[in-house]
Amino acid sequence: MTKATDYTKAFSDMMSTFPADFSVYQDAMQNSAALGEKLAKVALTAAEQSADISSKWTKDTLGKMGAVAKVQKDPADYSKVATDFASASVEMTTENLAAFAEVAKRAQMEAFELLMASGKDATEEMTAAMKKATTDATAATKKAAKAA
Repeated sequence: MTKATDYTKAFSDMMSTFPADFSVYQDAMQNSAALGEKLAKVALTAAEQSADISSKWTKDTLGKMGAVAKVQKDPADYSKVATDFASASVEMTTENLAAFAEVAKRAQMEAFELLMASGKDATEEMTAAMKKATTDATAATKKAAKAA
């Protein structure tokens, strides 16, 4: 009787003829995780700064509420106190919204710089990996052709 062909061995032999470098995938995952960590740090820093601005704004507003809550001798003074509080509130709002905008602008610029650097690094790494893969595949093909 004829012996059955062992396709598993044939496939294994064929795959070993064409080398594969899986370190490229591992490096890509590590680079992706590192980028994620850096972006998370940017986001967390912006969130912390925003929380600080919000907390300060709340404290300042509550501090100004004390004057509004006081009893006034003259009824006209209530109008003046309310007007002063409204003016201070508008001023605080303007200042705090500008501070929030600055935090957002800084976070956007940091994230953009990280993504641009990451894209440049990824392009360089992929180019090097493709050159190496092409060289390895060419060598393996020549070797396989000589063996056949």
